[in-house]
Order: sequence, then structure tokens, then C-alpha cells
Amino acid sequence: MSGITHAPVVSIAYHSGYGHTAVIAEAVRAGAAEAGATVHLVKVDEIDDAQWELLGASDAIIFGSPTYMGTASGAFHAFAEASSKVWFTFGWQNKVAAGFTNSGSKSGDKGHTLGFFQTLAAQHGMSWVNLGLKPGWNATTASENDINRLGFFDGAAAQTHTDQGPEGVHKADIATAEHLGRRVAEQTRVLVAGRAALAAEAV
Repeated sequence: MSGITHAPVVSIAYHSGYGHTAVIAEAVRAGAAEAGATVHLVKVDEIDDAQWELLGASDAIIFGSPTYMGTASGAFHAFAEASSKVWFTFGWQNKVAAGFTNSGSKSGDKGHTLGFFQTLAAQHGMSWVNLGLKPGWNATTASENDINRLGFFDGAAAQTHTDQGPEGVHKADIATAEHLGRRVAEQTRVLVAGRAALAAEAV
């Protein structure tokens, strides 16, 4: 079974209002690609039939959105509601899922957005991958440059000052997003290889 080398297919379904979340999405993409995944970026506010099919053919889907007024953006909510057509056919059943978000405040109720992503994934029967990191920046010897500097566990959380453009996205948050991409790719590879091994044993 050691010859199973399937490269996982990871799609990042995200919305970015002002470009900050797009920077995080690109970092997630870079991390997943570094870990050997084939990665696709899907802008949910521009999604077409071919991209819906791409999500259906993916091994993992990572959800991303800015946090607006304590939840994901309206554009992402519209995408989530549209995914009910997939829900009826079990189209995303047993895929891997994860999530990331950005807001202007250190907290910004980002946990609610990540929780919304988790619920969406659970409704689709997906398996959630968390960040898998201890919190940073929580001691006098720590630094805001620590990975996972905001201390979230459910997914990758970023904070960008409201008077800065996408160039102001914090480098530690970019590194945290890259870690999430790598982790999802690695966990998805394990899942895909395990299924292939079980299928081979059943023959």
C-alpha cells in the first residue's frame, strides 16, 4: 500500500470584500500546494456551474470569508444557501473541510464565522480539520509575530487594521493561513490514501 501517492485536490471557496481575505486565501493555497495538493481558488461571488462541479470533484473544501457584523459576509451566506442543491444529493459527503476568516478587530467575533463554517460542513456531512496549533502571543515572552497570534483553534483567523489595504495583512496571520493549507492537504492525503487502501483490501 506504500505506493499510494494520490495528490489530494483542495478547493478554497472564499469571498473577499476589500482584498484582505483574498491575501489569506492565497496563503492557504500556497501552504496546501507546498504540501503536494492540487489547489483551486473559487470566488463564491463569481461561482459558475463549472466551479460547482470542481467543488464536487474536490477531496477537500476550505471555506473563507471576512467577518462582517459577527458572521460571514452576505456573499458567502448566499453561496452557503445555494449549496443546498448539493446537500440534497450528498455531493460533499465525507469530504474534508476547514475555514479561515479576517476582521478589523483582534476578536471581531471571528469565532462565530468559523462556527458557521463548521455547521455548514456538518450539514454536508464533511469532516472538519482544525488549525492544530497552540495559541501564540499569550505570555510576556511572546510576540505578535507568533504563529496563531490571535489564539484561535477552529481555523485560521486574521486581523487587519481597518485603515490599511490588503498590503497590511499581518505576516503572522499569513504564516498561520499557510499552516492551515498544509495541514488540510496532509490530513486529506491521509484520508484519501486510507480509502484507497481499504478499497484495495476489499477487492
